[in-house]
Amino acid sequence: MKRITVFCGSSSGTEEIYTLQATLLGETFAKRNIELVYGGANVGLMGAVANGVLNNGGKAIGVLPNFLRSKEIAHKQLTELILVDTMHERKTKMNDLCDGVIALPGGFGTLDELFEMLTWGQLGLHKKPIAILNVNGYYDSLILFIQNMTDKGLLKEVNQEMLLVSDTIDDLLDKMENYIPPTVGKWIDKKDI
Repeated sequence: MKRITVFCGSSSGTEEIYTLQATLLGETFAKRNIELVYGGANVGLMGAVANGVLNNGGKAIGVLPNFLRSKEIAHKQLTELILVDTMHERKTKMNDLCDGVIALPGGFGTLDELFEMLTWGQLGLHKKPIAILNVNGYYDSLILFIQNMTDKGLLKEVNQEMLLVSDTIDDLLDKMENYIPPTVGKWIDKKDI
């Protein structure tokens, strides 16, 4: 993987470990020669992951909608800042630029981005690994909910397995490197109805 998109909060959250792990993820990218693609801001966890990359000689590409330029405070030291008009264009551009996706702790925007990438993968629009760095159990409840979706028959197990999860960076990157996308499509055969 040459480039990974990271979705995460524009806030830092209540636990210092979120910022520490975001920074460490950026440092790890730089050491592994992986370029960062992210939302382009200099605040919160977004700023931490970018600074982790940039302060260690790595490359960081930001993708920021024009209307968020003042709210999210565009990072001034990026390798490249790409400005787009809409949130949808942002997600599309980030997908176009990356070989895989990692979600760090975040809010609605992070979940929107994560689930859109999962949905695109489920529909066969890409075959990229999609992962959660489950910092300090942040995503435990979401992981249980996704298991519930599968248990209740609303999500195929093969699609549930598309979401890679780990609480350590190196393990997560190893899982992403070894990811094999599902060969089963989302669609239901008429004989199954």
